[in-house]
Amino acid sequence: MSFMKGDLLSRTRRLVKGMAKAEPVWLKAMEQAPPATFPLSNGKIQKINVPEDPYIKMFFRKHRALQPEDPVKMSTIDPPPARVFAQRVLELKEQGVDGKAAISAAEKEYQAKRAAYARLKENARLQGKEPPARPYPKSKKRETLAEERWHSRKPRIFEIVRRLKEEMTADTNEQFNRGY
Repeated sequence: MSFMKGDLLSRTRRLVKGMAKAEPVWLKAMEQAPPATFPLSNGKIQKINVPEDPYIKMFFRKHRALQPEDPVKMSTIDPPPARVFAQRVLELKEQGVDGKAAISAAEKEYQAKRAAYARLKENARLQGKEPPARPYPKSKKRETLAEERWHSRKPRIFEIVRRLKEEMTADTNEQFNRGY
């Protein structure tokens, strides 16, 4: 369908020229100020690389449990630990620190923040207060696994399963004794 090729302006021109459509009111105005045309891609979308990407990947290799399920949340207002780590590494490198030294320093800072939060949490528990909010939220995977673990470890469920097994063995023994 060659008549469908092109943008709105060229298609409308061809339809009007071929008398398939009446000339619309906006055609003359659009011809005088045509819309901007954007270059077409050749089908390959280039991947956007940010300078902090390799450090984020490195962080997730070390801390797999913190990997978010939703990659869009990587650019939220409160940055996840991986972005904080990567930005700190870049900041240290800009100050002239060697790459490996910057990575180890950022890792130590991250571990110190985690340890400080653990101490705050423990102090709050000892004082009978509610612990402060987590500086970095848990990943959804960890929350889901913890929830599933809780449901599978309920002692009531084990008690019900044990009773059912006892009833089944009692029934089979009774049937065996009757001669069925």
